[in-house]
Amino acid sequence: MNRYFPRLAATAAVGALALTLSACSGGSAPDTSAPDASVLSHVHGLGLRGDTLYVATHQGLHSPDAEGRPVLVGDRRDDFMGFTVTAKGDFLASGHPAPGADGPADLGLVTSTDSGRTWRERSLGGKVDFHALDTTSDATVYGYDSTNGLLRVSSDGVAWDDRAELRALDIAVSPTAPGTVLATTETGVVRSTDGGRSFAPASGRVLAYVSWAAPDALYGIDPDGVLFRGADGGTSWTRVAAVPGGAPQALTAVDARRLLVATGDGVYESRDAGRRFERRMAVESGGH
Repeated sequence: MNRYFPRLAATAAVGALALTLSACSGGSAPDTSAPDASVLSHVHGLGLRGDTLYVATHQGLHSPDAEGRPVLVGDRRDDFMGFTVTAKGDFLASGHPAPGADGPADLGLVTSTDSGRTWRERSLGGKVDFHALDTTSDATVYGYDSTNGLLRVSSDGVAWDDRAELRALDIAVSPTAPGTVLATTETGVVRSTDGGRSFAPASGRVLAYVSWAAPDALYGIDPDGVLFRGADGGTSWTRVAAVPGGAPQALTAVDARRLLVATGDGVYESRDAGRRFERRMAVESGGH
């Protein structure tokens, strides 16, 4: 670990990330029941379309109302594990269907072109549960396949190329050099420069989630909820601030100054590169 990361904190972070990775490993579909539609836990992804916030959760896709209360988008309460918004505004997701829904236990890749009101299967239904998704400007899709423990890449979301095997929680692809991919693991952030075919050994900081929106907008958050800004293609990290609410559940960088973070008690937004955060939507504390 580098000198900015004390040994005790690093040990705790590794343990927390290892537990999260274990909880997110492939297996039987989790309980996706929602006892109260106005209470959410288990946030898995965040995105914007226009200025509307979308929150992918254990209980479907939601947006906040004027008071910050979650409102279900569409009528599906699927457990959306992986979620991202493409450059053209389409939604990509993966995970598990809601209890009682028809279909296989793993959604594969599903897509929405109407801001999450309706979804259709794109590929790999019944075969893959992507726990992390990212896209590039040319619409290439990168997905971490938790079912099989490997990175998959597709130019069209239909035909997939198997890349490196690894045990990861999150991925981020460089917006200017698509061959550069970062993945968060329990031993640190690993880096690939060949499109995820191979990864260099982990070195440096242990992070839970990473997001790379622009050349100057690489961010990561550690298991304790401390936000870092990355430089040099993810080889160095500078502490920014602690995000309110404790342990993180999701991170999305919109640009160099605008960030979305889900923690134990809410979804927070920063418009000043992470120095200050305002809560956009309340959630219950919950793991993955």
